[in-house]
Amino acid sequence: MKKSIITLFTVVSLLFSGCKLDVEPSDAISTNTLTTTSDGLTNALNGAYALFKDHIVFNGVEDQNNMYLRQYFQLSDFASDDIASGQVTTDPLYYSFSLTHTASQSNTRYFWYASYKIINGVNTVISAVESAGTQDATKQQLLGECYFLRAFNHFNLVRLFAKPYTHNPSAPGIVLRTSLTDDAQKPRATVAEVYASVIADAENAASLMTQPRGVQYASKEAAWALLSRVYLYMNDYAKCIEYSNMVINSGRFTLTTAATYPSLFANAATGSETIFCVAFTESDDYGKFGSIASMIYSDGNSGWGEEFVSQSLRNLMAAHPEDIRWSYIVPGKDASNNIKKLNGMEAYYITKFSFQGGSPNLSSPIMFRLSEMYLNKAEAEAKSGANPAALNDVDMIRKNRGLQASLYNGSAPSGLSVLDVVLNERRIELAFEGHRNFDVYRNKRNMNRTYWGYHLPGLKETDIDLSKAPSGYNNMVVSWESPRIIYYLPIDEVLSNKLVTQNP
Repeated sequence: MKKSIITLFTVVSLLFSGCKLDVEPSDAISTNTLTTTSDGLTNALNGAYALFKDHIVFNGVEDQNNMYLRQYFQLSDFASDDIASGQVTTDPLYYSFSLTHTASQSNTRYFWYASYKIINGVNTVISAVESAGTQDATKQQLLGECYFLRAFNHFNLVRLFAKPYTHNPSAPGIVLRTSLTDDAQKPRATVAEVYASVIADAENAASLMTQPRGVQYASKEAAWALLSRVYLYMNDYAKCIEYSNMVINSGRFTLTTAATYPSLFANAATGSETIFCVAFTESDDYGKFGSIASMIYSDGNSGWGEEFVSQSLRNLMAAHPEDIRWSYIVPGKDASNNIKKLNGMEAYYITKFSFQGGSPNLSSPIMFRLSEMYLNKAEAEAKSGANPAALNDVDMIRKNRGLQASLYNGSAPSGLSVLDVVLNERRIELAFEGHRNFDVYRNKRNMNRTYWGYHLPGLKETDIDLSKAPSGYNNMVVSWESPRIIYYLPIDEVLSNKLVTQNP
């Protein structure tokens, strides 16, 4: 059973992120055992990876809707213009669609809790292993994975709870937890300080990891991919290109083709593009309750399927029906073979999180893949004036997506900048994978959501024609300067840690 492997991490959970780790392990895996046995360290790391997908008990309750990855995709993608809400719901995912955030919403509280649970757990392992002195290559690999997981979690937190680096590096970030000796009462680091910590951890991770264990675990290439993304978010173009090329030239990964792309996400652990994924097994199939797929896909029995592909994204893709990326956008049909509607919205489902082993609700979500490296590099090139190189990297993606007849060949279409071309390609290629929201705002662009959907509070089906809708609806176009492009710090942290300041 997946929960049996959590071992050390089941006993170092935190009531709040600031609490000290002073509980002895119940299964006799002590810190001394961790430093002397690879098996003990491996078991602890398995527990860390499991926390991305397990339903962790939070505030005394194990809620089927509480799962790190489910919340991650809610908090990122559901606030973007790629996914539209088909109805009002009591699920806190609605706060992302409508931007009606609160400090007490359960999805941000759980995500914060689960993130720091992982961070504090790996801090325990890091402290124990490094205190033991010299390690062999196997233990160094596992230690490197700990550093990667700490960097990855801190980075996800700062993206969701702090303004983008490109807005103001000196703005409040999140609470950095890099030592077991940290005081429970600790202020927020600046955004720049968080990024510096993430970079240091990722670089350390890459230097330690020399024995890759498979794409379901961290590797030096995963650390490089994280650095590529971090430097892109900082507008450090040279470093982004450097780390993107390190992954591309590693020889470990190849781009999927128009023939193989449709099967990539259902077979993530063996996909040629996968750099790092969170591995789910058949025993992790949550079905209709609590899976990622259940929110965005339904075959009539398998899930709720109440969130759809937005009209905005479909309009962008409409020029190329031959694009193989349409294979992940599936129109729901009624008995008469017409596209189904929910409250006036056409039901275009999303299947990037479906069909592992044939199950409509099972997948192993990909956190980093090779296509992103080409697109990170292309954006950095476009911003640094290397336009032909940027368009060539975009064409590397397009020619593998069935668009050989529609390559740019070094020239952007009339009316679009090279950066526009790159960001449009990025939107289509990485749709539903947790990128769009960050990509818009870090580039100081507004989010245009002028289409029908329940992201507009108070809108009724009679207002489907938005040109005739009553004035005064919020959130049709979201400014990059809006305070609600990020979330409030959870009330738990604010009440237990008096040194933190709340987001406005």
